[in-house]
Amino acid sequence: MKTIVITGGTDGMGRALARTYLERGDTVAIIGRDKEKAATLPNAHFIPADLSLISENRRVIEEITSAFPTVDALVLCARYFRSTRFEAADGVEGTFALEYLSRFLLSHGLADPQVIVNVSGPGLPMDAIHWNDLMLKHGYNGVAAQMQAGKANDLLGVAYATQRVSRTRYVLINPGGVSTSFAGEYDAPTAAHVASLRRYGKPVEEGIKPIVTRIDHPPAEPLSAFMQDQPISLDQPSFDPRPAARLHELTLEVLR
Repeated sequence: MKTIVITGGTDGMGRALARTYLERGDTVAIIGRDKEKAATLPNAHFIPADLSLISENRRVIEEITSAFPTVDALVLCARYFRSTRFEAADGVEGTFALEYLSRFLLSHGLADPQVIVNVSGPGLPMDAIHWNDLMLKHGYNGVAAQMQAGKANDLLGVAYATQRVSRTRYVLINPGGVSTSFAGEYDAPTAAHVASLRRYGKPVEEGIKPIVTRIDHPPAEPLSAFMQDQPISLDQPSFDPRPAARLHELTLEVLR
């Protein structure tokens, strides 16, 4: 039996993953904000939390560490799109906070799970990072915020694998077009695009298959990246360890 921790585990692909492992008899902890949705997975250990807040991530890490002697897999699925800029209570831009900073904290905060699966969009170009304006205070755009978070997760994986000596295998994975929940606050043009994705995307049960494969059979390499089932080469500028180290240091400054 495994112990699986899933952020965004009350909805969409996170919920489907939770249900898959609960049906196998594994221990599953789901992290999210909606108690009613969590109640549809009564056998899961529900940790209510707003992961856009640094303090909440630290509380969640303490609760997981206290509740479970070991964690076999950490699956990072939490996502929320915002067409307009939002700052969390601690002053961090919302998309950066939820979709990158939370993943940074949980990745480094849990003690050496066998595998961390970061569901993001690996392979984006390096210019997706706004080095001089990480909080996107100037000219905010929801898509740009998502792209920056995706690129930041690439660099998180690189820095994690480079700087830590552990058994953990870090996996970056893009599940492709999936008809998932697409939680968020959308302007009209973006909402129309999302409606199309819902209509033509793969069913969630199909979309989680490559994620399940990586949880059940972690790659041998400390870091790997996939577009669905297809490996993405790490021998390219998108996975350069120098900007990864730079972002790591900037992230530590944000957390101070």
